[in-house]
Amino acid sequence: MTDIVDAGASAGTEGKLIRALDWKGAFWVAAGVPPLVLFSIGGIAGTTGKLAFVVWIISMIMGFLQSFTYAEIAGMFGNKSGGASVYGATAWLRYSKFIAPLSVWCNWFAWSPVLSLGCAIAAGYILNAFFPIPAADSQAVLSWISAHAASITADSPRVAEYIAAHAGTSPDDAVKALLSADGVAAFTPAIRNWSLFSFNIPFLATANINATFFIGGILMLIIFAIQHRGISETASVQKWLAIIVLVPLLIIGVYPIVSGQILSANVTGLLPPTAAYAATDGTWSNGGWTLFLGGLYIAAWSTYGFETAVCYTRELKNPKTDTFKAIFYSGLACCIFFFLVPFAFQGVLGHAGMLAPGIVDGTGVAEALGGLIGAGRVVTQLLVILMILALFLAIMTAMAGSSRTLYQGSKDGWLPKYLDHVNENGAPTRAMWTDFAFNLFLLAIASDTSGYFFVLAVSNVGYIIFNFLNLNSGWIHRMDSGHVERPWKAPSWLIGLNTILAFVNALFLGAGAKVWGYANALWIGFAFAALILPVFAYRHYVRDGGKFPAGAMDDLGLVGQDLGVRKAGILPYLALAGGLAIVLIANWAFQLPS
Repeated sequence: MTDIVDAGASAGTEGKLIRALDWKGAFWVAAGVPPLVLFSIGGIAGTTGKLAFVVWIISMIMGFLQSFTYAEIAGMFGNKSGGASVYGATAWLRYSKFIAPLSVWCNWFAWSPVLSLGCAIAAGYILNAFFPIPAADSQAVLSWISAHAASITADSPRVAEYIAAHAGTSPDDAVKALLSADGVAAFTPAIRNWSLFSFNIPFLATANINATFFIGGILMLIIFAIQHRGISETASVQKWLAIIVLVPLLIIGVYPIVSGQILSANVTGLLPPTAAYAATDGTWSNGGWTLFLGGLYIAAWSTYGFETAVCYTRELKNPKTDTFKAIFYSGLACCIFFFLVPFAFQGVLGHAGMLAPGIVDGTGVAEALGGLIGAGRVVTQLLVILMILALFLAIMTAMAGSSRTLYQGSKDGWLPKYLDHVNENGAPTRAMWTDFAFNLFLLAIASDTSGYFFVLAVSNVGYIIFNFLNLNSGWIHRMDSGHVERPWKAPSWLIGLNTILAFVNALFLGAGAKVWGYANALWIGFAFAALILPVFAYRHYVRDGGKFPAGAMDDLGLVGQDLGVRKAGILPYLALAGGLAIVLIANWAFQLPS
């Protein structure tokens, strides 16, 4: 291929990806995946109750097993960037030109929102540090309540409204709650409630242009500037960020276990809650199973994410050996963190403690980490800085991987032509700007907790679609492209097991997408996935005259526009029909607790 150059090439390399990484560099770029556990640790605890740490373990085991399929197919494409979705998409190309771009698109719109979600949480930490909301039991608030105690009486209309909204509350308790809320509001910095404007997006959510939006936008620009310097510089920054973040996070995950702080009552009696975010245990009813499957659905967005380690195959110095090492060791690292951190959190805090607002929205995780090791105020503030760095680590990983998915999708003729560009440092800058613009829109939605989980639930629809298609691509490549060299080949039984897991993921999608507060999340996700179809049709049939770019199929040994023989016959179509049937049946059969 003409658009790859060696790391030693100089100057005139504009427009070309640069082979500048070994497997360790790809590992460090993917090191932003373990901190993803902190993105939804509270949400999964609220949804699945005491089952939360089990959900994380099951999901991580599935992700690790599935990665072996991705490792095999990645090795087939030493001249492609963009990750597993690109490598798997080529398997489907023989059976439908439209399925291949669907896989790439779904992977991108699943990974890209890490930018907006991470920046939203980081902005929350920055606001908490410089403009904190006072605690209800702080001296200033208590003094205000004492001075204004007569402002609300038991016969006040506000008391009646409060009791109506909180059945069973006594008038005296209602007065105390309202006074406390008024006292907190009196000392809350104006910037915490400031909004330039907000607007409703029909059928989606409410967008809010507020302080979180502006701070998050600035953080994204900083990350863009780092990645503008190319993959080698990105890997260098990621390495030091990872060491600074992951070593303390590992210590925090291990310390409560070895120091005996884990309470057995917090990790036994494993039952789903009576309802999402309820502190009481329920039963293994239809509603309980739905909540459990909903937890597995959203956990997959984090635990499967280390497959991004193979996004950089085209930038590896020795892709034949480095590709497998990058994804394998990234998977092992993720197993450690996704096993330990949720278990330590739940073992110490318990189900009720995990439902604290700061855990659910992510902005109080640093304080909770400090509590796990009995840290004082100074160490807790250092952990706040650590959390912001952890978010940077995750966002850097997401921008690096998702932009290369866009780039390669354009090179192969699936996505718009303008994305086919890199700068003199080998960075796909147009794809990065596209990521930035898309995430500014998402950041406006994710600026509050409800919008945050809306973005997460909808984007994960795309991620499960991508995983389903790619796990099936393993056996399709075996049948259609068995002649292509595979530097590492997975055992056949594991390819078969991962094919079964593809349909298990379809079950998670059908049952779980509705769990996160948006009954229509599945259908909105499907609609967003379908947006790629007219985009691809224009690129392929109008822009390229019905032909794929030269060299797009070289790795498969295919020449010109010959897509090869469909040796798998009708089987890929049966897999698609079976997967869709499971999604629809699961969505109908599994219902939230009443």
